[in-house]
Amino acid sequence: MDLTERFINYTQFDTQSSEDSDSVPSTAKQLEFAKYLKKELEDEGLKDVEMDEMGYIYATLEGNTKKKTPTIGFISHYDTSPDASGKDIKPRIIRNYDGNDIELSPGIISSTKKFPELLAHKGEDLIVTDGTTLLGADDKAGIAEIVQAMCYLRDHNEIKHGDIRVGFNPDEEIGMGAHHFDVEKFGCEWAYTIDGGDLGDLEYENFNAAGAKIHIKGVSVHTGYAKGKMINANRLACEFNSHIPDTDIPETTEGYQGFYHLLSIDSHTEGATLSYIIRDHDRDKFEDRKDFIEKIAKEMNDKYGEGTVTVDMKDQYYNMKEKIDPNMHVIDIVVKAMQETGVAPKVEPIRGGTDGAQLSFRGLPCPNIFAGGVNFHGPYEFVSIQVMEKAVSTIVKICELTAEYND
Repeated sequence: MDLTERFINYTQFDTQSSEDSDSVPSTAKQLEFAKYLKKELEDEGLKDVEMDEMGYIYATLEGNTKKKTPTIGFISHYDTSPDASGKDIKPRIIRNYDGNDIELSPGIISSTKKFPELLAHKGEDLIVTDGTTLLGADDKAGIAEIVQAMCYLRDHNEIKHGDIRVGFNPDEEIGMGAHHFDVEKFGCEWAYTIDGGDLGDLEYENFNAAGAKIHIKGVSVHTGYAKGKMINANRLACEFNSHIPDTDIPETTEGYQGFYHLLSIDSHTEGATLSYIIRDHDRDKFEDRKDFIEKIAKEMNDKYGEGTVTVDMKDQYYNMKEKIDPNMHVIDIVVKAMQETGVAPKVEPIRGGTDGAQLSFRGLPCPNIFAGGVNFHGPYEFVSIQVMEKAVSTIVKICELTAEYND
């Protein structure tokens, strides 16, 4: 099976995850695809193939060298975003893309004006949607690339490599993918998530992240007799958010700039809850941002009475750079692999999170490499077949260079 066929087969499985579920995986339909993947790995001759009851899949491509070589891993997630349908995906291949707007379906246009990144792929073969669902390149492209690379190594014994582990997991899109990943069972010295974006992406810096819920306790009384008695939680919710600088929100930040993002407000006169996410690449600035939220709450309690505003804040993940910096050989190997396969590395910070961040803090250094998908999580998502092929070549070269690595 070639890479394109493999990926398109994967898109036929609806693996949309759900933020409203407490089960693992968050949707039962993810397990159907997990079972398919397990059998496929077995059929392709990988060893130690297993899937636990939560849908986490582990397998091994055995090494073909007597040299002592680090065991490394490649990881991808198979769920798709909860924000867009992953059902009845209708992928279409546009051969030798001409650089013009693409009509996905009548009246649904993927335009180069709105999506100028299309132009970087002129002359390539693009897989697109019909404009009604996402495509699922995030991250079924990564899975297809890993499996294809393992098959290539299996069939080319002249390329020497150590034991290679692969791992596929559910629920990355809702931030839960790494929570139940068995790092000890995986047994690798380091690994790579194949879950990045366009050609050459190499990411080993991500946000430090926290979530905060601000609870406001109001007092509801008849409006005609409210003076000196009413505490309108709706108004206090607006007041709280007014303290967040306009310069520190997602709409006005980029690169390494952090932010506060108001996710939702559930508000009534007698009570309100504001949900925020807090992000910053710099750990000290991250802590300052959390302190700022607490400071706003204190000032409002001083104004309206103790206990009016309470903060429930929890760290979510941290910047993997802290764990990668002492292990820069993990990055050096990727950079060399890309260069030797004709890919220009683009080292950029992730303005988000990744399973690799959580895994890095659990003792498995795990930077993120491009999988080729563009415009994730929506109907204008696409992936270049040529970029996917470059990802396969990069994975193969990483395995080869790792066998040559000396501490």
